[in-house]
Amino acid sequence: MIISLLNGFEVQNPGIFNIEGAAAILFYFTFYALFGWLLENSYNFLTKKRFLKENFLYGPFKPMYGLAPVLLVYLIRPETDWGVTLLLCFVIPTLVEYLTGALLLKFFKRQWWDYSDTPLQVHGHICLPFSACWVVLSFLCLKWIHPLVASVYGVFEPYWAWIWGAVGLYFLADLALSIRRHSLQEFDRVPDTLKTPSD
Repeated sequence: MIISLLNGFEVQNPGIFNIEGAAAILFYFTFYALFGWLLENSYNFLTKKRFLKENFLYGPFKPMYGLAPVLLVYLIRPETDWGVTLLLCFVIPTLVEYLTGALLLKFFKRQWWDYSDTPLQVHGHICLPFSACWVVLSFLCLKWIHPLVASVYGVFEPYWAWIWGAVGLYFLADLALSIRRHSLQEFDRVPDTLKTPSD
């Protein structure tokens, strides 16, 4: 099933591997990453009475929320069986969340979220209750949100064509600066005796 989806990926999305396709992907990624930032901070405000939650990037974007919808939008077609659609709405966001959490912990020795106290969790990175939420949000995105976003992109595409390269460079710069910042913070947490070789 997954193999057939991947084999038909380029056939289903013939323009994805050209300049116009890359520009559209970046537009969708930017929109959903910003939407994810707003969603997560709104949830933080409702549960902890603080709007701003610590972010990995400097800017108001959550790449995890940008990547999962883009993968879903390009993997799932209108004719895709609803059972497969729901399965992918569960698997893709959950896998993106797990890999993101695992990589952040491995490279920066920190967890930006922790589901350790939540039932049916795996290593604190994912848990069944939130994965169920991702299914609902992903399905709503595919059926109602993304068609509107695609319509907006159709209107703004001529203008986006002029700025999308700069937006891509912005994300690369933000990522590089954020990696440097968190790497230095990790270094600061290392005991002084381990920072320099002994004489």
